Amino acid sequence: MDTTVNFNGSLLLKDTNFLNHENRGLRYGDALFETLRIINGKIVFWEDHYLRLMASMRILRMEIPMTFTMEFLQEQLLRVILANDMENSPARVRLTVFRNNGGLYLPKSNDVSFIIEASALKDPYYTLDPSSYEVALFKDFYVNANKLSTLKTSNKLTHVLGSIFSNENNYDNCLLLNQNKFVVEALNANIFLVVNNTVKTPPIMDGCLNGIIRKKLKEIFTRLGNYAFEESSISPFELQKADELFITNSITGIRPITKFRKKEYSTKVALDLLGKLNAKAIAERT
Repeated sequence: MDTTVNFNGSLLLKDTNFLNHENRGLRYGDALFETLRIINGKIVFWEDHYLRLMASMRILRMEIPMTFTMEFLQEQLLRVILANDMENSPARVRLTVFRNNGGLYLPKSNDVSFIIEASALKDPYYTLDPSSYEVALFKDFYVNANKLSTLKTSNKLTHVLGSIFSNENNYDNCLLLNQNKFVVEALNANIFLVVNNTVKTPPIMDGCLNGIIRKKLKEIFTRLGNYAFEESSISPFELQKADELFITNSITGIRPITKFRKKEYSTKVALDLLGKLNAKAIAERT
């Protein structure tokens, strides 16, 4: 079956040439994206994704079309699912919004276009992969901690180069540092550190992505009350003192880190959180 994408409401085969060399996402990284899970035609944490997208568009001074309601974009996402015969299976969906062609650094217009694409997922709900997962620090380039670094923009060269470094050195992932040498996030996920009964994650002001699963785990920790939860800077020296490290994103959910340098980690807290995250995902499907 040929994969179908949604470009501004028109369903097109994925190999259709509908973008050109003037695309501002290509030229300047002038684009945002959201990556979502859709299970049996239900979008997981859709309201959170939608509100983050709207806030990010305002920060980037993109003109938000009157049609860009939560209901309209939900309909457009589900049209792609139906067109690709994924309405009864789990899917990974990417919604990209970019400023329209025209201008150099200064755009001729702040109007936007969107693309929606989908691919199949193996599991309908979050699972915990028990295999080994080793990470390293990526020190060639740093995350510049500011409001832009917290957004899901298409400006991801540090993450691209970190991924190449990770692959060349047989690591499963890398951890990124900001200009103050604090641990910010993994290449594709937020990071959490566990020491005794305390769970830490970097604050947004350190430059980490304002992640959806990060937000959901914060809500879980607040409700549970059996973990001390902190948003505070993480020094690289703390990594080897931790009992547990895990990373989170909207597609994988929770992924335990099993090794950093010579330190190996448990997965106790990650296992405890998995069922609670899945329950939240089920309850908050749209």
